[in-house]
Parts: sequence; structure tokens; C-alpha cells
Amino acid sequence: MRVANLSGRLCLVSDDRAVDVHEASGHRFPSDPQAVYDRWDEFRTWAAQVDTGAGTPFDPADLGAPAPAPRQLFAIGLNYREHVDEAGFTTPETMPPVFTKFASSITGPVTDVTLPLGGHTDWEVELVVVVGRPARRVPEAEAWDYVAGLTVGQDLSERILQMSGPSPQFGLAKSYPGFSPMGPWLVTPDEFDDPDDLELACSINGEQVQHGHTRHLLFPVPALLSKLSEVLELSPGDVVFTGTPAGVGLGRTPQRWLDHGDELVSSIRGIGELRQRFNRA
Repeated sequence: MRVANLSGRLCLVSDDRAVDVHEASGHRFPSDPQAVYDRWDEFRTWAAQVDTGAGTPFDPADLGAPAPAPRQLFAIGLNYREHVDEAGFTTPETMPPVFTKFASSITGPVTDVTLPLGGHTDWEVELVVVVGRPARRVPEAEAWDYVAGLTVGQDLSERILQMSGPSPQFGLAKSYPGFSPMGPWLVTPDEFDDPDDLELACSINGEQVQHGHTRHLLFPVPALLSKLSEVLELSPGDVVFTGTPAGVGLGRTPQRWLDHGDELVSSIRGIGELRQRFNRA
């Protein structure tokens, strides 16, 4: 099942067609894409009976983030060994670095992003998890049962601000407007042969700069949800960026940053792609 935010309305999508959930359900479910996660199990049961092939054509440019207003937005650092090496850190053993991004940075899959003045803006393609049930002290073996679905994310990062001060400014440096694009839709875990092994890629102006597989995550999705839920309760609709593979601009020699006119394409096989174009302020 694929769930989308189409012009601010909750939809089910298949190929190039969309079904408006609020209308198709006889107003049983709200049109707000974020609200559906509080009734996720009920919604999934209903949605399984819907013929998405009978939907209407839509323009991908009208897609928004499938979880546009989460209560909590987490991001995971240093979760691929080669990225740990390029960043010059020690491999985490019991818990990966966890930080938060601000929800005001969330946008949809096809956007224009304004580069911060005087900044060094970097790219980080990531698998993103959206939570489907309240989760507290969840065992790893049961964690996939708490996942509503998966989508593509970019954890865009302004490295000058991130590295300034006596300690890194992760949250602020990764929360400029447009710095958390997600989409193009949410795909439920049952759609994948193996949701623990998905292929990620990222390119700039057609040149591939990142490529990896989520089977190489140091802390896979079940481990992340289990560890987070040991500390706090995860709420339906919460978002978790799971970390980026190697190939970011910060780890290159010479270092490389996004520039005016660049087009960044981020993809995960079986989900889809994001497309961001960058402009100077």
C-alpha cells in the first residue's frame, strides 16, 4: 500500500492514480495526512479493500511529505560504518547518536531549496520510518509491527553552523527551511521482499555521489525503534531518519557543497525519489 499527501489531502496511490481517502471512505477518515496515523490499524483494514486503479491521475509536483507534522522528528547519526570512517568518528557500539530536526524544515519530494548565506550545504540520503502505533519498550523482534511505512528522506545539513561553537549544532544546522524533504509517498513494509535490505542512492546533476544498502545499517530499523522506545514513547506519525551511507560532501577531498542551480536526486528502490533544486538567497 502506498499512502500520499496530495495537495494537503490524504490519498492512496498506485502508479499515476490517486484515491482521495476522505471522499472514498464517506468521510470516515479525515483528509489531513498526518491525522491518519492515530487510526492506522483501522485505516489499513479499510484501505485493503480500495481499488486504487480506479483513482484519478495526479501531478507528482503536487505531492507533499507523507508525514508533514509529526509530534517528534528524530535523526540518527553514524549508522553506516563507511560513513563513520569518512566523518572521522568512532563506531558507536551500544547506541547511535540521536538528535532532532525541527518539523518546520519538512517539505515534499519535489522542491526548490534556498541555500543559507555563507553556508556549506551538504547532502545525506536516508531511509525514513514513520511510526504507526504508540511504542514504549518495544522488543526488537516486534518492532516492525509498529512501523506504518517507509519513505525517502534527505537530511540536508549546513556544515559551518553544525561545526560552530563548543559542541556541534546538529538540530539547527539541519533544520533550515526545506532541509527535510520526504516522499514521494509512504510504502508499507509488506510491499518489500525484505524491508531490512533496501538500496539507496543520491546524485548531483546526474553524477552519483552516494550508494548503499540498508542491510549495512549498524543499527537497523528494529534496533532503532527498540532503543528509542526504551527512553521515551514513540507516537503514531513520529518520523525517524535512520542515517546516511558514505559519500557526503564533508567527507570528500576536497570537500564539496551544493551550489546554485544544482539538482539533487535521492532515491530508494521500491519507494521512489526526491528531487531538489538549489538556489542562492
